[in-house]
Amino acid sequence: MLEWFKEPGVLRYFPMVNDQESEHAAKIWLSFARIEASFTAELDGVVCGTAVIYVQVVKKLAHQALFAIIIDRKMRGLGIGTKMMHYLMKVAKEKFKIETLHLEVYKGNPAKRLYDRLGFVEYGCHRRFLKEPSGEYLSKIVMQKEL
Repeated sequence: MLEWFKEPGVLRYFPMVNDQESEHAAKIWLSFARIEASFTAELDGVVCGTAVIYVQVVKKLAHQALFAIIIDRKMRGLGIGTKMMHYLMKVAKEKFKIETLHLEVYKGNPAKRLYDRLGFVEYGCHRRFLKEPSGEYLSKIVMQKEL
């Protein structure tokens, strides 16, 4: 995961800006593996993607969850993201009883096409949410899907 975060352009679509922040995010992401809410995809024995459901521990919030996904740049366009998303939605609904999945995607992220195709609906936009080190701002689009 940390190697993917280091690929040129990848951090443009994540809020981290350096190795320290990426390591912190990866530790949080991987901490969900202990409850089987973090997944790894392989193709021909090669790790090619990972996803996480940020399962809520607060009872009043447990019906919904945010998730994140990343697919190796060299493996994109092979249907791995779609398969991972179908698996993630199945686990969210069946294992964790999640009713609504949320996601955050920064404007311009090509992954938004996948979310649209899978039936996620945009319900808001935080303008100028992310400030790049260059000073450029990106808007955050928030989407959800009822399971």
